[in-house]
Amino acid sequence: MPGSWISVIKGRGTIIKKAGTISRVSRRKPAAPQRNKVEFVEALARGLAVLGAFDEAYSEMTLSEVASRTRMSPATARRSLHTLEALGYLRFVNKKFVLAAHVLTLGAAYVRAAGVDEALMPELRRLVDLFGDASSVSVLDGSNVLYIAHCSEQRAARRTAGIGVTYPAYATSMGRVLLARLRDDQIETYLAELKPLKLTEHTVTDIGRLRQILAQTRRLGYNAVVDELDYGITALAVPITDQAGRVVAAVNTSGYSGKLPVDQLIDRRLNDLRIAAARISQVFARYPVLLHSIAQNPR
Repeated sequence: MPGSWISVIKGRGTIIKKAGTISRVSRRKPAAPQRNKVEFVEALARGLAVLGAFDEAYSEMTLSEVASRTRMSPATARRSLHTLEALGYLRFVNKKFVLAAHVLTLGAAYVRAAGVDEALMPELRRLVDLFGDASSVSVLDGSNVLYIAHCSEQRAARRTAGIGVTYPAYATSMGRVLLARLRDDQIETYLAELKPLKLTEHTVTDIGRLRQILAQTRRLGYNAVVDELDYGITALAVPITDQAGRVVAAVNTSGYSGKLPVDQLIDRRLNDLRIAAARISQVFARYPVLLHSIAQNPR
């Protein structure tokens, strides 16, 4: 079976890696932060950009490589690198910089502070207990979906999901559910800027067809994909709303395509998946920090 796709928002685009090949999507420059220029700290932004430049394709880099990936001058990149090294987030080995294990504390702090395990995992475990396979919660992060919780009973060698992993939204059930709930003008902007990559022979990359899929997803309130992100993966997703009815996340249930026809997936799991989404929505009242962390920033 072909290897899994792993994608992470790093540097200036999404890196998608499979079987030793690397392709870029969404290489457009991120929008400038909407902040008071007096309060915006460029040095901090550069430091975060340096951390974000490392991924599975660029797990170790020289100073010049970091400068190129982040579009900084070598002098600026050097200051950021040595500051992060002094703080324990980077190591310098064999004339190259690598991420240090200490960087994991940043993500772990979010999981603890937001109450991710307490708020989201009970429903994901319930779904896995009911159906086996796997279940996840994700949010929209630019043009990708970002996994913030994941539960699986799968014992396969490959890893297809996990906290902090991102995938192109257009090729995933959760991504399509989240995109479908954007305003019409936001959807059109997304589609106009999208340069979809054919991840498998089944991946829909035609913009017109994707527009139809998003409209259908909005109308039905769910989306299912088969073998579009990777071969062997069938997934079904529904939106999660806050108490005001605004979509803030998505939850899915997934399994292996060969054992799970899509019609059967929808018939057997959609109702319980919607129950899980409703329960998570109610849980937000007890975990306001989690809700604030995933809701669209009003600023």
